[in-house]
Amino acid sequence: MEPFSFASSDSLNHPVSIRIINLEGEEAPLPFSAFFDHPELEQIGSNQSPHSDLYVTVQVWAGSKPLTVPVQTAYKSFRSERKWNEWLTLPVNYSTLPQNSRLAITVWDLSPTGGEGAQGHAIPFGGTSLPLFDNDNQLHKGRQKCHIYRHKQADGNDDSKTPAILGKKRTNPRRGAAMVEDREAEELERMEILFKKHEMGEIPRVDWLDQLVFRGFEKRGLQTTKSSIKAIQRQQAARNNASSLAKDGDRERDGDRKAGDAGSLPMPSNFLLNVELPRFDFPVVFADHEYPPPPISSLQHLSASQSNIVLKPPPEVQFGPGINGLDDADESYGGRLIRVYDPEVGARDNPAESKHRRLIRSRHRNGILDKDLKPNAKGRDELNLIMSYSPTHILSSEDKDLIWRFRYHLTGNKKALTKFVKSVNWQDQAESKQAVQVLGKWTDIDVDDALELLGPTFDNSSVRAFAVERLRKADDNELLLYLLQLVQGLKYEHISLQPGHEVAQDSSLARFLISRAVNSFILGNYFYWYVMVECDDKSQDQGQDTRVIYEKVAYDFMMELVKRPDGKETRKTLLRQAEWIKTLSSISGEIKESNDSIAKRTERVKHFLADPRNELVTIEPPLPLPLDPSVEIIGVVPEDTIVFKSSLHPIKVSFKTTSERKYSILFKTGDDLRQDQLVIQIITLMDNLLLKENLDLKLSPYKILATGTSAGLSQFVPSMSFQGIANKFRSNPALAYLKQNNPDSRGPLGLRKETLDTFVRSCAGYCVITYILGVGDRHLDNLLLAPDGHFFHADFGYILGRDPKPFAPAMKLSKEMVDCMGGSSSEHYRQFKQYCFLAYSALRKNSNLILNLFSLMVDANIPDIKLEPDKAVLKVKDRFHLELSEEDSIRHLESVMDDNLNALVPVVIDKLHEFVQAFRT
Repeated sequence: MEPFSFASSDSLNHPVSIRIINLEGEEAPLPFSAFFDHPELEQIGSNQSPHSDLYVTVQVWAGSKPLTVPVQTAYKSFRSERKWNEWLTLPVNYSTLPQNSRLAITVWDLSPTGGEGAQGHAIPFGGTSLPLFDNDNQLHKGRQKCHIYRHKQADGNDDSKTPAILGKKRTNPRRGAAMVEDREAEELERMEILFKKHEMGEIPRVDWLDQLVFRGFEKRGLQTTKSSIKAIQRQQAARNNASSLAKDGDRERDGDRKAGDAGSLPMPSNFLLNVELPRFDFPVVFADHEYPPPPISSLQHLSASQSNIVLKPPPEVQFGPGINGLDDADESYGGRLIRVYDPEVGARDNPAESKHRRLIRSRHRNGILDKDLKPNAKGRDELNLIMSYSPTHILSSEDKDLIWRFRYHLTGNKKALTKFVKSVNWQDQAESKQAVQVLGKWTDIDVDDALELLGPTFDNSSVRAFAVERLRKADDNELLLYLLQLVQGLKYEHISLQPGHEVAQDSSLARFLISRAVNSFILGNYFYWYVMVECDDKSQDQGQDTRVIYEKVAYDFMMELVKRPDGKETRKTLLRQAEWIKTLSSISGEIKESNDSIAKRTERVKHFLADPRNELVTIEPPLPLPLDPSVEIIGVVPEDTIVFKSSLHPIKVSFKTTSERKYSILFKTGDDLRQDQLVIQIITLMDNLLLKENLDLKLSPYKILATGTSAGLSQFVPSMSFQGIANKFRSNPALAYLKQNNPDSRGPLGLRKETLDTFVRSCAGYCVITYILGVGDRHLDNLLLAPDGHFFHADFGYILGRDPKPFAPAMKLSKEMVDCMGGSSSEHYRQFKQYCFLAYSALRKNSNLILNLFSLMVDANIPDIKLEPDKAVLKVKDRFHLELSEEDSIRHLESVMDDNLNALVPVVIDKLHEFVQAFRT
């Protein structure tokens, strides 16, 4: 076959347009006697002059319904011929057109008395309907001759009564004159096709020969027109009642209408409307928009809290002309139907596969021999491979069947439980019942697997209760590491929204968290504030039902506190914390909205804090700090207050503690700190995981607590940014800064050995962690260095690979950091790389725990997770490169570090950021 180049209509983002060229053709004038019987006919412009003023409207129809409003030609006065030669653009693109689209073109006449089908003073001169796609589904292009149906308005129905293109007529050989006329019409039609090919460049141009053909064709067309007019006049003269020509004229017009009402096709007149459609370099073939299947995560079984959402009723479908519904009395199932896209089809089970699964599992459901089944060598290898899958891996039907078959054998494997739960068809009551029985025989599982079972994809209450039983064995310190995610897990519990129902009766997780929170003040402190933030979230993403759930949890928590011996005092303490936060929020909001200078704002805050009426100078009894309840504050230190220059103007406030030390915090309003809070929590968890591997990287994650959706606290750590250090010291600024604070002439690089070791270790830890979390927008202003050598990051507004700057590096390893270690060829830098490799390997071993924590946060309204919640966990998983061996993953990490160290883009980004900040100040 010869190659055929074409374009698809769905990629043609160009508006539909048409050029109205001219109207050709004539008709015999009405006799004067017709005007005596019907004087209103004399008011119609076309009856007064063969070149009267007309205008044209064009409208796109599809499915027997209009798609656009009509577009009309401008006014034009005609003298010798009706010629508009005007392009009309319709408000719809070719890419959105259905296959049955057509142009309804109506030529309008004018009459002050109106008439049949009149719209104001306009009455239809004639109409025609032109399909936009031909029988081969190709878009029409170039010039088109459209048959005009006199006194008819164009209809755009699928079974149009005014088709622009007529089918070939069969001639009767007995009628010689008619046969001659049909042959003449066929010859003219053949010539029109050839003219169109000539115009499109398919026939080579020969100027002198083309002119001869054009003149000959024009004469032949005029002669054919005159012959058709004489034929019409002869037919009128041959009528039986020659005296009532006016009535015959009316009957001729009414006959078209009656024939149309009877369902027969009205005959076209000898008028033709010449139009032109856009030409394209290649044929345009119709292609419908193909909807992608929905993600599987969006069609998982909803938990009880999510299933309370009231679904909207299906839209009402109104059938237009030419479309029949099943309920129509006149139509049977042969009528046309509307096809509606159903997104659930993309994730619905295959009936054949479901039947196969039931048959296979019926043999292994209640069989006595199932408990003794053991896999052979090949089966063990397959099961071991399945057990190594990450939590995001989707099991195939074969994997599920294999797990179900050897379920009793796998009860001794703690890593197999989550895979077993995924292989169960929980909609099958018999299978679900036996699966719960098998759960009771399973060995103890790890915390990471228990957290996975509390995620959004597991809805069975028995499964979630099994996971909670595992969490009961965790101590308070370990539970605190996952508390933020466990509070989010309450969204997926079966908690009734009816008033009077206690959440402890509905949810094993809620009952567990409340019981542990009332027995530990530190746990209760964080639990209270985590829940309060969810109650404060009134965004559309949260939903009223979810807020009601957390309000019930908070109420039950307070009621359970009162039942404890010291619970009333604990409750008063939490309420005092809330009042303390409210007091700080009031002054922070005033300062943020103020137009004063920084100095005046600082003095205003100091005066506010020193005012005894605000009860901050002396706090009696001591108040546990919400940010760190192990610290009790007894009063504020107004003279240490600082208001920063940033857009939100955070306030640094220092407090005296019961240990006679100062504790400084940053209080900020107008910013959602939940994303920073999550990152700090993950860094704290990773630090604990590394310490369990005997790898101390001197991480010092500062504390952050969101007290609302637009307010929060963060710990103030005395430090200096790399940008500030670079402005103070010109040569090797980081090393000079550490030498100033920790000099030792006998130590490496003139530093105390402990200080340099702390710097190297903390740099390695934060480089690996920020790489895994995809922390973006890294520059010298949010890289901080403490005087004792602790390096850390701040400002986590961009995570999971997002970055406002193009070509940002995957890992932030600046030249200043490497120079402080003695350069890329020094022994300290090699030690730094070794720490990075050890940390990366240790965290890869705990990747399931980290991925499960992120899966519990997909509905937490975290900005960078909310953008693509179904991809958030996968973005973290990609940074672990679990498909690689440990050796290959270390090589990959080394290549990332080397590429970043030798790249020019990070240096340019830092310089640009420095210039921008200097310009702002």
